[in-house]
Amino acid sequence: MAAASDSIHPVAIEHLPMFITPPGDTDVLMVVTAVVLLAAVVGFGVFFLRLHSLPEHLAHKSDKMQAEIVAVLCLISLFTHMHIFWIIGLVLAMIELPDFGGPLNRIAGSTERLAGFKPGEGDVDTPRFGGPFPNTVAEHAEALHADTVSKQAEPIPIPAREAVPPKQKGRAHA
Repeated sequence: MAAASDSIHPVAIEHLPMFITPPGDTDVLMVVTAVVLLAAVVGFGVFFLRLHSLPEHLAHKSDKMQAEIVAVLCLISLFTHMHIFWIIGLVLAMIELPDFGGPLNRIAGSTERLAGFKPGEGDVDTPRFGGPFPNTVAEHAEALHADTVSKQAEPIPIPAREAVPPKQKGRAHA
């Protein structure tokens, strides 16, 4: 008891508040405040990141075509703090863009059938760009020979066209 009375300053009042600790003891209020502050900062950070990724989650959940665009807009908004990108991403995540690929694929399939190809076989002679160029004439001849040997598969049948009657020649009178 004598040690406790020696640690109190002679000018201090007898009943000190609980948050004032004696010298050498752990300050409990400071530790609790530090834990609460750390939890608040982490919680606010998680909430902030979750809020910024909300349009991305909406777009991926409903399997939208524009999900990648929405994700990029959310990241731009997060790093630049320009909220217009987040709003644009949210609007894009909420709307349904029309399907342009379906009708175009049907048109391509119909065109292939008209040309006499099976569906998906119309892309046979696509040129290869970006390949290495041969340095000499002999290498060029070898490359051409290798291409013709690899392409000597079954020829693609092309249906015959109907004969078109020739146009009549004559003058047009006014």
